[in-house]
Amino acid sequence: MPYKVTDVCILCGACVVGCENNAITEGKTQAHIDVNLCVECGTCERNCPSEAIIFVEEQNSESSESTEIKQVPSR
Repeated sequence: MPYKVTDVCILCGACVVGCENNAITEGKTQAHIDVNLCVECGTCERNCPSEAIIFVEEQNSESSESTEIKQVPSR
């Protein structure tokens, strides 16, 4: 899942309103992105006033089956 909502989410709704695919919903403590609906357009990240949405890149290690997630600079 390339876009992730972090715990600095303030539940302002800017990401929800801006998502054309309705991939984002608000939970009790932060927004959540449905990976099945997200098209990775980046609108949510750009609209977020608290910079709570980040783009992460998944990398599979050749030596193990685990997935390492690292933050990538904003597009």
